[in-house]
Amino acid sequence: MLTLDLTNAPHWHDLAPGVRVQLRPLTTALMVATRSDPAVDAVPEAASEEERAVAFAKALARRAVLAWEGIGDADGNPIDPSPEAIDALLDVWPIFEAFQLTYVSKGLLLEQEKNASALSPNGPSAGASDTAKPVRKLARTARHG
Repeated sequence: MLTLDLTNAPHWHDLAPGVRVQLRPLTTALMVATRSDPAVDAVPEAASEEERAVAFAKALARRAVLAWEGIGDADGNPIDPSPEAIDALLDVWPIFEAFQLTYVSKGLLLEQEKNASALSPNGPSAGASDTAKPVRKLARTARHG
């Protein structure tokens, strides 16, 4: 069963010991805005899937991060989220992975569940309807002589 959080309130997500971020809910509006983000659009067509994933995750995080705890500058002083700081945070591999697992993948898993919940209206699934007329009789093949 799909449970809806009708409050649409931000949630805290632990990304590493002592590091947590407050994120907006992963909504359709947020995903659509991220897909049309200039940084995502600027990824070259020849880029790898990994490069695309990083660009998308950073663009999504720049929109989603509202606050954080346990993140500081090179001198250890706490800093507030900014686009540059969010990008630098996601350049840390374990943080990127945790962001993908705790935030992004939940939305993608829901998308996969949605895709698997109904039979396809066309194609080779059991829910497909016939689109071609039945053949009345077999066609004759040419004889080679």
